[in-house]
Amino acid sequence: MGVTKTEIFTEQQNRIADLAKAFSHPARVAILQLLIARKACVCGDLVDELELAQATVSQHLKELKRIGIIHGEINPPRVCYCINPVVWEEAQKTFGSLLDTFALATSCCN
Repeated sequence: MGVTKTEIFTEQQNRIADLAKAFSHPARVAILQLLIARKACVCGDLVDELELAQATVSQHLKELKRIGIIHGEINPPRVCYCINPVVWEEAQKTFGSLLDTFALATSCCN
């Protein structure tokens, strides 16, 4: 049986790719921006704010929760969402470190 594509990469490479998925769709970026702007947990108004279908918003929230960049707290009858500060900081450090590994002055294609 063949190896799955993710198995040939390191754990760190897979995590970087996972974190990047949080920012890989404009709807997810909009959700993250909304949560950041509110500076509080958001309950239920994401669909109204984003003007997207409930199913679309739910799918993106599911992916963001899987990655861990947001929390979802059940507060019947709603689920409230907010940024997970621990994973947000992980993303900041991870992308900063990755981007810092390339020095603009040493580009070979100039």
